[in-house]
Amino acid sequence: MEKLAIANYTQQLKTEAARLGFDFCGIAKAEFLNDDAQRLEKWLQQGMHGKMHYMENWFDKRVDPRKLVPDAKSVISLMLNYYPEEIQQTDIPKISKYAFGNDYHFIIKEKLKMLLAFIKENIGEVNGRAFVDSAPVLERTWAQKSGLGWIGKNGMLINKNAGSYFFLAELILDIELSYDSAMTKDYCGTCTKCIDACPTEAILPDKVIEGSKCISYLTIELKEEIPLEFKNKMDGWAFGCDVCQDVCPWNRFLKPHSEPQFNSTQEKLNLSSREWIEMTTEVFNKLFKDSPIKRTKLTGMKRNISFLFPSK
Repeated sequence: MEKLAIANYTQQLKTEAARLGFDFCGIAKAEFLNDDAQRLEKWLQQGMHGKMHYMENWFDKRVDPRKLVPDAKSVISLMLNYYPEEIQQTDIPKISKYAFGNDYHFIIKEKLKMLLAFIKENIGEVNGRAFVDSAPVLERTWAQKSGLGWIGKNGMLINKNAGSYFFLAELILDIELSYDSAMTKDYCGTCTKCIDACPTEAILPDKVIEGSKCISYLTIELKEEIPLEFKNKMDGWAFGCDVCQDVCPWNRFLKPHSEPQFNSTQEKLNLSSREWIEMTTEVFNKLFKDSPIKRTKLTGMKRNISFLFPSK
């Protein structure tokens, strides 16, 4: 494919991504991630993943997109803002902002399908796969390699102009495109606000996250009882945690998202601990039918809330 045609196709693709609602789109060459392979192997060996045994699976696919899509040449990284306008009341079980609205997996997957269909229609026969946080893809690394931001001390992908409240998604394709320059500068500097603020001290130096201490892990991933060592350390978070993002200076000037399906209702946002404990499965299934919260199930939410508010 000629360079002019590649540049033209790349621009068409990015224009369509913006039309579909994605806030940022960057492209990197599909290749083996040598540095990440070493970091991931060390992280797993140290048991930082806790009971997330699935992190041990598909190691080769996590560090090489060509194992996911044969003859892959390009990794397209996309970002979609989810920062909400709504806020929760105080003194109630806290829910991570990404779970305020409907499940992002389905919303973004639909957008990716449309983008892939556009590519096939306008570029030709393309083999590719779409990924939304549900497959062995190191999405933050690819976003950084695509120039969309840097990985902060809290392990999040941070965009200099828009912060970190973004969902990340990827298209891996077997065609060559124009590649963006990787983000090589780290704008965290000497700031340690996220490290200092983490209620369970899960954020370690050198951008290492001790997953088994992270509140998101404890409230969502962990299926057993929450260890007593975290009693009175979880700051009221019942589903996920936003502390390390809320304190990040790069999130000071955020603008709310424009995706209607990410909106919530006061009925869902402001349930008291008593209302959660007394909730029936029927009510839960009705209220959270399309929500990420259904992942932990009602039994998981009641476990979390009983641990946080034992007297209520």
